[in-house]
Amino acid sequence: MGHGHGHGHLPSPNASASGRYVVSLAIALALGAVVMVVEFGVGIATSSLALLSDAAHMFTDVLGIGMALVAIQLGRRSGPTFTRTFGMYRAEVLAALANALLLFSVAGYVVYEAIDRITDPPEVPGLPVLLVATVGLVANVIAFLLLRRGAQESLNVRGAYLEVLADLVGSVGVLVSGALTLTTGWRYADPIIGVAIGLFVLPRTVVLARRALRILFQHAPHTIDVEALNRDLHDLPGVADVHDLHVWTLTSGMEVASAHLTIDVGAEPADVLASAQHLLSTRYAIEHATLQVEPKESARRCAQLHW
Repeated sequence: MGHGHGHGHLPSPNASASGRYVVSLAIALALGAVVMVVEFGVGIATSSLALLSDAAHMFTDVLGIGMALVAIQLGRRSGPTFTRTFGMYRAEVLAALANALLLFSVAGYVVYEAIDRITDPPEVPGLPVLLVATVGLVANVIAFLLLRRGAQESLNVRGAYLEVLADLVGSVGVLVSGALTLTTGWRYADPIIGVAIGLFVLPRTVVLARRALRILFQHAPHTIDVEALNRDLHDLPGVADVHDLHVWTLTSGMEVASAHLTIDVGAEPADVLASAQHLLSTRYAIEHATLQVEPKESARRCAQLHW
């Protein structure tokens, strides 16, 4: 009996989850670029660390969304070839990891600058800071609403979404800083708020980086119980054993699996293959699966492999 080999089709370039949110990302990019320029200008003019901190986060926001858009275009236009059998979909994951590294860097800079200023905080005029923060808050709320849904489906869009979320919180912080400075003249409000903005984003950045690294190291998706999947494959009629089972994520929304299914004597390979594909698709949302159906004598060869 020969080996039966079945697989689904590789998703088309447009199937990437983040591909549906190009317009939203582009609008968020334009809003962020305008606010960033304004915040940097006013922040430098007023010596406001809170405003400069928010502008720096906005810079990573703009850069991160720009990378996300480039990654989406790479994924959509660079489909599978004989040398890149999975296309360029991983570009989106690399962009998400780069966003996380940028956010780490900005948070570290803000904390360092705040420590340097805390002993002798400069006098910061409250009104300009308050006005610019209001503009930034409005822009960030719009971008936040545009990207919120996409963040649930795409790791790449989630990276941009988290940066927008950090900027939104940053804008609120700058508003508080400007209001305190304007009403009380308390000079410590600005550096303290600046540090708070920097520290707020760190836990979310860790989560984003961890998820990106899980994909790059080809760990099983956290939403799929591979042990249960293995049991379900074993329980299919005609299946005697399951080995060489691998489940990983290509990019957001693209889970992939491969496995060898050893079948009982007399079992029909085509029926076993169809049952396994149906199980993976309906129960585990894995549309692309490469399954090798083999008799017991052929399975001995797999046992001889070292990895």
